[in-house]
Amino acid sequence: MPKIKIEFYHDAVCGWCYILSPRLRKLLKNKNIEIQQRCFVLQRNNEEMVQRFGSLASAKSEILNHWESCKAYADDPASINIEGMRATSFSYPTGYLAALGAKTAELMGDSNTHWDYFDEIQRQHLKLNMNIGDTEVIIDTAKIIGLDPVAFANTLFSDKIKQAVEQDIRQANILNIRTIPTIVINGEKVISQALTNQQLDALFSQ
Repeated sequence: MPKIKIEFYHDAVCGWCYILSPRLRKLLKNKNIEIQQRCFVLQRNNEEMVQRFGSLASAKSEILNHWESCKAYADDPASINIEGMRATSFSYPTGYLAALGAKTAELMGDSNTHWDYFDEIQRQHLKLNMNIGDTEVIIDTAKIIGLDPVAFANTLFSDKIKQAVEQDIRQANILNIRTIPTIVINGEKVISQALTNQQLDALFSQ
């Protein structure tokens, strides 16, 4: 039987992606499935944050309200540290630099390396409240998952990595993806929702 291919579109600042990722990992243990990681960037820089939310302060406040909803829905609520992020002095970061990091990890390994990087950068962000808009944090996260930090840093801002992120975004646009997390099944069925474990089991037991 051919494997079912799932493409997982995500952004490192998306709390709903943080919730869905471990559920997808559980799915792999029991199903004839392969999962390809795809980048999706909600905002690329501070200017886009201000355009979307009105100000950087408003962005942080509104996004942390979203975190409240995510925490209530999470399988592990303790993995989301809302008050810790609220207490930080930095403006809420965009996920663009993390997307470059994830694609660099993929280039240095494969899609699973991308996934390991994505999960760790989200843990750094949502649980440890690190500023993932800081290049040092992006590089340190690569080291945590076992990548060579020097090679990683030398590749991070290359045209090849930037183009890889843009290719994922273009593909998302072709599929008319507007929100994340989104999974695409066999290149056709698009589901933009943080599905529960039960919903995933039901979906892939058909």
